[in-house]
Amino acid sequence: MLVNQLEVKNFRNIEYTGIEPCDAVNIIYGENAQGKTNLLESIWLFTGCRSFRGSRDSEVISFNSSKANLYMDFNAFDRDQSASLEISEGRKFILNGIKMKSSSQIMGEFLCVVFSPVHLSLVKEGPYERRRFLDVAISQLKPKYAITLSQYNKAIAQRNILLKDVAYHSELYDTLDIWEDRIAFFGSEIIRQRLGYINKLSLYTDEIYSGLSNEREKLEIGYVQQAIIGGDSKQELYENLKAQLYASRKNDLITGSTSVGPHRDDLSIKIDRLSARSYGSQGQQRSAALALKLGEAAVIKNFSGEQPVALLDDVMSELDVNRQNYILNHIRDWQVFITCCDPANVMQLKNGKRFMMQGGVVK
Repeated sequence: MLVNQLEVKNFRNIEYTGIEPCDAVNIIYGENAQGKTNLLESIWLFTGCRSFRGSRDSEVISFNSSKANLYMDFNAFDRDQSASLEISEGRKFILNGIKMKSSSQIMGEFLCVVFSPVHLSLVKEGPYERRRFLDVAISQLKPKYAITLSQYNKAIAQRNILLKDVAYHSELYDTLDIWEDRIAFFGSEIIRQRLGYINKLSLYTDEIYSGLSNEREKLEIGYVQQAIIGGDSKQELYENLKAQLYASRKNDLITGSTSVGPHRDDLSIKIDRLSARSYGSQGQQRSAALALKLGEAAVIKNFSGEQPVALLDDVMSELDVNRQNYILNHIRDWQVFITCCDPANVMQLKNGKRFMMQGGVVK
């Protein structure tokens, strides 16, 4: 997977700029607030996923502009391709001259992983960020998963509305069956996909974290269900989840929200059997988050046969020399984009390109 050319127009502080990166390491350097992260964000959006910064689409459009336009030529699956993205009231993707009906249609066409300071929330914050990490990672591999997730969230929203309305309209009680069936149908598939993904991811994260910590510590990850939905097959998961939803009705009618299902689950991250969130140092938490993201890239390559493009936003300056060297050696054969204020932080690189960014323009 290679980005051959990128053009960005009216995107955040970038009025217009372009870049022709090399197929190895590309360093984008410059002072703070010059647009370095914005450039990486523009590349990431071609995955079809939301901004890794959590921004709404309307927030990426430059002031005094009604739309942002992104263009990219890339090589994937042994052929040269082109894509464009227009962001205005919604997103309009065109891939190889064909208009996509939705963002989910472009998922899986351009594969990418990103690590930025915001990804420390994977370890430091609550379950939402870890669920989102799993969901975005799986959606890149299996675009239909994003549709399943959307359908599940809609069903949860409808059940929650009903839970509140039943108090005033008792005749609506029986309609809970309809939405619980949909929640169980889509939710069982989400659980199955997450479990399978974590099993694959753990094959890589242990080794990567061991390398980052100089083999001094052990990382373990696992899936944690708020309510245990057992089952060896999708059908068993479906039946068990549906039973749990029915059993939780009394309590859910009181709270007005759905208390069981994959929207309440979590990814457990432990270092030497202790919670990385509760007991990990800043360096351990950063290394754990890096291991998850580098492991994500390894899973993508194993699944698709394509090495994803790697985006590392202001990461290297926060690491000691040993961790920097490990990462640079680990990504030696990837196309990588690294942002930093001082290019001396990555002077170990012998091959690659350096680009200075100033005022939203690549110099």
